[in-house]
Amino acid sequence: MDVKNTNYAFIDGNNLYIAITQLGWKLNYKRFRIYLREKHHVEKAYLFLGYLSENKLLYGCLRKYGYDLIFKPIVRGEGGKVKGNVDAELVLQTMIDLKNFDKAIFVTGDGDFYCLVKYLRQLDKLGRIIVPNKYRYSVLLRRAAGPIGFFSFMNDMQKLLEYKNSAQGAE
Repeated sequence: MDVKNTNYAFIDGNNLYIAITQLGWKLNYKRFRIYLREKHHVEKAYLFLGYLSENKLLYGCLRKYGYDLIFKPIVRGEGGKVKGNVDAELVLQTMIDLKNFDKAIFVTGDGDFYCLVKYLRQLDKLGRIIVPNKYRYSVLLRRAAGPIGFFSFMNDMQKLLEYKNSAQGAE
């Protein structure tokens, strides 16, 4: 019998959204959750987000797709710009769940996770880092993770994961 690891995904929602938007496409979150489950054996996928009440319908869909949402209250900066940095929440949840998973899958390009990635690699609990944009991610992640084999790039997955609003009902 094929024994699979119990893997958890920790997704920096803000980093993911901004990077994919900068690439000029939209992510199909339903397909992405399936990809995480099938390709990386992710049992639990945490999606860390700043909470906006106008996105309640979206949050319901994300839960239905299988994401565990963790919110941070947002603040509005100059011009009403939304700020909802979720880095501390992601690190805390990873450490809370440390004994519950075999490997951690991170979805981010943010170098602020350097010490977490380095620590999990030392424990042999780093599974993969899925970087939303291979042209814009931190050198600190490369240093912490080591070999390029720990990385996947969403640029290379656009055809698989892109949201297409079509008459065929693709989500």
